[in-house]
Amino acid sequence: MTLSNRIVQLRQSLPSQIRLIAVSKTVSVEKIRLAYEAGIRDFAESRLQEALPKLATLSDLDDICWHFIGNLQANKARKILETFTWIHSVHNLAIAQRLDRLATDLPQKPLVCLQIKMLPDANKQGWSVPELEADLAALADCQHLNIQGLMTILPLGLTPDQRLKTFQATQELSQSLSQKTSLCFTELSMGMSDDYLEAIAAGATMIRLGWIIFGDREPSNLIPAIPNSKFDSFESLTQRGLYNS
Repeated sequence: MTLSNRIVQLRQSLPSQIRLIAVSKTVSVEKIRLAYEAGIRDFAESRLQEALPKLATLSDLDDICWHFIGNLQANKARKILETFTWIHSVHNLAIAQRLDRLATDLPQKPLVCLQIKMLPDANKQGWSVPELEADLAALADCQHLNIQGLMTILPLGLTPDQRLKTFQATQELSQSLSQKTSLCFTELSMGMSDDYLEAIAAGATMIRLGWIIFGDREPSNLIPAIPNSKFDSFESLTQRGLYNS
């Protein structure tokens, strides 16, 4: 199956409210152009030094929305703010406050997601739930950031049942946080190529897909359809054997 065909099939399978972000790290500009021609407008990079030459080469595609999803280093924060529309990986209060200071002179507030660790994971950055709740007041003072919601990456080795329940807990947390602060938690950036079905069933608004689009690993020849309602999505997962209670 060609890259274009994979993208067309994938886009047709997704609910209309889902924002599909193609993770283009390590992907050539030629493949990114093909993905663009197939209809994708959101692309994500995780390393600034890799992203900059790509953005320069693809500058003629002026309606691309670029997302940063990598480790956010303080010494690169200014350039990341200047380069990307979305930053999904704001992982602690110190980096949020640094971004807020640096964003003072920007023409538009950067759109950010706060990275949360719903389960212990030494390999991932992010707030724990108690840490984020404790930092809400300080985050609300970051007037130059447009905080949109939460981002999470699950630990490796979870079962489909565990993945679904963890994504559901993230969605419930976003609702709880919205009641405790004036901050906006409407966006849920969760779900990658191996777990996006469960993420959508739990209420994701943005999914970040890499190999299933670009073929870095061999994807299935058939990308399963996702119904439009969250309830039906959960029911569909059960019926197709992708979720076992």
